[in-house]
Amino acid sequence: MALAAPGGGAAGPCPLPALPVLLLFLPGLVAGPAGMLQPRDTPSRERRELGGLWSFRADLSPGRDAGFAQRWYRRPLRQTGPVIDMPVPASFNDITQDPSLENYIGWVWYEKEVLLPLRWLQGDPAPRVVLRFGSAHYYSIVWVNGVQVVEHEGGHLPFEADISSVVQGSPGSLCRITVALNNTLTPHTLPPGSIQYMADKSRYPKNYFVQNTKFDFFNYAGIHRPVVLYTTPAAYIDDITVTTTSSDSLARVQYQVSVVGSTASSLSLSLRDQEGKVVATGDGPVGELKVLNPNLWWPYLMHENPGYLYSLEVRMQAQLDGALLEDVYTLPVGIRTVHVTSSQFLINGRPFYFHGVNKHEDADIRGKGLDWPLIVKDFNLLRWLGANSFRTSHYPYAEEIMDLCDAYGIAVIDESPGVGIKLPESFGNRSLQHHLAVMEELVRRDKNRPSVVMWSVANEPASELPPAAHYFKTVIAHTKALDPSRPVTFVTDANYALDHGAPYVDVICVNSYFSWYHDPGHLEVIPLQLTAQFENWYKTYQKPIIQSEYGADSVPGLHSDPPMMFSEEYQQAMLREYHSVLDKKRKEYVVGELIWNFADFMTNQGTTRVLGNKKGIFTRQRQPKAAAFVLRDRYWRIANESSCLPPAITSHSLFLK
Repeated sequence: MALAAPGGGAAGPCPLPALPVLLLFLPGLVAGPAGMLQPRDTPSRERRELGGLWSFRADLSPGRDAGFAQRWYRRPLRQTGPVIDMPVPASFNDITQDPSLENYIGWVWYEKEVLLPLRWLQGDPAPRVVLRFGSAHYYSIVWVNGVQVVEHEGGHLPFEADISSVVQGSPGSLCRITVALNNTLTPHTLPPGSIQYMADKSRYPKNYFVQNTKFDFFNYAGIHRPVVLYTTPAAYIDDITVTTTSSDSLARVQYQVSVVGSTASSLSLSLRDQEGKVVATGDGPVGELKVLNPNLWWPYLMHENPGYLYSLEVRMQAQLDGALLEDVYTLPVGIRTVHVTSSQFLINGRPFYFHGVNKHEDADIRGKGLDWPLIVKDFNLLRWLGANSFRTSHYPYAEEIMDLCDAYGIAVIDESPGVGIKLPESFGNRSLQHHLAVMEELVRRDKNRPSVVMWSVANEPASELPPAAHYFKTVIAHTKALDPSRPVTFVTDANYALDHGAPYVDVICVNSYFSWYHDPGHLEVIPLQLTAQFENWYKTYQKPIIQSEYGADSVPGLHSDPPMMFSEEYQQAMLREYHSVLDKKRKEYVVGELIWNFADFMTNQGTTRVLGNKKGIFTRQRQPKAAAFVLRDRYWRIANESSCLPPAITSHSLFLK
């Protein structure tokens, strides 16, 4: 059966996957490469969050295409059929008692009606009104008052649309926002996946299918991050790029500012310290600010005042149609440098050792939805633990999380959603072009963040396949061209002698689970195998190494002595075996260790997963397992050894700013 897709034409013989595939790659529909400054309230800008309850409806038609065929976006969603309340931001999977929604694949529809202030709709010239989504997983089409305003592919990065002409041209101030969202993954999405139809009618219902993935976390879907309406003047500051260099007594802040809407504008810049004192000024779209005796941005436990941020105020004045317009934007700026040698990772010229965690955006009920109490709890646990870093495994995290990393001094390995790249077709040109576009979006969003010290383009790809050489050479070179100031890596679990992507990275990041997935239950093999792993990688590439994942599942409250797998004692014992080798190698060329995982998290159901992955040192509810105390003792000991801070700070007492 061939189904008509929204763009017109036949969608192909497989109704569900063919529909999003057609949509995903229509040219010219995806949001363009304009600036993506984080919305902020300023003297010239207003923002309004649209969180709360939205109307929601899953398209349960056999082809998941009823919403397009019947044009649900043309009228209020409640008039198309039954709707339910759905919180935003949140994943939709765990909100209801409907098991079909838990594992639903296809199109779902959201709607929110809001009234806009009259001052947003009037003026000469009227302000620019922008609708922005922090993220929505995976493919989104957005209408305002029945008019399509944007499409976006990807579930972890922001997208936005200028809706001024739509709302300012409509009678009244009602703004009806409709979103069609599809969570189908294909071999060419990031992350990749595939739809498998079960053709055996004696075992499966008609048109029965499942979504297959090659990654070990649940494919939560929904509007996961804040939806915001914000305004700017008709002529406005579109983008700001900042890079920094420093010496003991002088820092240089290079900047580039782009303006849209006027060819005749003036720009002035002021850099203020945390007390509000102006320490440097500049003017024009490109320039350099010099800061005497700067306060550098340092990671947590590397300085008594970590995460120091200046404020860069950019002020634009422009003439437009006889009117004088002014736009003001303030950007947090941290002054720091990153440099990699053959055996060290240097921040501000000093050796930095990553003692941190891997995380997930994951919690009960809300799934991957942004939740402030959870975020603050996690950062308090990170600092209690003595962790100075984390990797955004395996996708970019919310801007709100990244803001706190900047402010608290948590170093970040910023990872793209390139996880589960296992199939040969996922290394083709179609996938490659999308991967390059995702890296452009990620760098555009996070390029000014001092906490981001390295980009990671992928996690555990099939880098032993020959096409991986060209693929990762291209992605890494593209990322370096976008941002020459940071090292680039990807995280590998391939054999050192077979990895085709490793020659192109700046730091080797390797995952291994000796005595778990390999030689399960045999802790005694860890010293030999882990030592050989490090020595083989370093001998081959002469690059610093991070143990980017290691760990063991433990069921809270399950005990065994002698230690046996899945007990808390086994998790502790595995960590100690790894640590004994890491203590030797970090004196040479190992520059970091990131436990897998910070907290238990949900996965697809399977015979090896009991309500998710249990490798967390904290439970999914953020309660510590025994391993958390092992890691805490270790991380504070490392901080004491490597820090020049007073003893009162480098202790187990919580170091809060």
